[in-house]
Amino acid sequence: MSKLAHQDKFLDLSDYGRPFGRLLANLCKNTFVTPVHITLLFGIAGLCAIYFMLNGYFLLAGTFMVLKSMIDAADGELARMKKTPSYFGRYLDSVFDIILNFLFLSAIGYITKESVFMILAAFFCIQLQGTLYNYYYVILRNNSDGGDKTSKIFEIAVPKALPGESQKSVTLMFKIYQIVYGIYDKIIYSLDSKAFKVNSFPNWFMTLVSLYGLGFQLLIIAVMLATGYINYVIPFLIYYSALIFVLIYIRKNLLKQRSV
Repeated sequence: MSKLAHQDKFLDLSDYGRPFGRLLANLCKNTFVTPVHITLLFGIAGLCAIYFMLNGYFLLAGTFMVLKSMIDAADGELARMKKTPSYFGRYLDSVFDIILNFLFLSAIGYITKESVFMILAAFFCIQLQGTLYNYYYVILRNNSDGGDKTSKIFEIAVPKALPGESQKSVTLMFKIYQIVYGIYDKIIYSLDSKAFKVNSFPNWFMTLVSLYGLGFQLLIIAVMLATGYINYVIPFLIYYSALIFVLIYIRKNLLKQRSV
């Protein structure tokens, strides 16, 4: 099952790892490997990136960041191939992402001797960027006929566990998800509270929004690491947030006629 109906598919700049993800999922679909195993694997790739970064191997660090994104595309693909959707896996994936993002930026800040304030500001900004992408993308997926609806537009209630997972584990992961992502969800919703009323978003708009997808964010960081611009990573991520207001302006003023 695709995440989107055919007419809603767009060029997702952050989803460059999808072909590798499908390949890895195909290799694992008839094995004991589960989507959670794949999630743990991308976590290991992220930790390898941090290790190489702290030891001055910036090209390898960037390579493992990109590899992390490519592996990240496989857990959902495997879940769809095995027909084992999971709220636990969905929340675990997101929690791993935010932990690794914090560790990536902390390592960069440590190497470049940035202040704690700048590190936290960059972390806040990168999460807000990603939340905007997820907000619009999940709206599109939920309004797309036949699209993947495991992710909800409003994560406000504990979902009922799906077959094969325990309600206790889903509830625990949901609460952790709410703690680490709740503030970002509330901020983005307050900035564009009527976006969910839109039937669909044009493909060109979603391609612009995908500049804030986690995969593209990590690709930018990886390129800056590999090309010797590590000192500019944290300031760039902060200034890059200005695009949030441009995208929201476009949605509110140019796409409002599509609202119901």
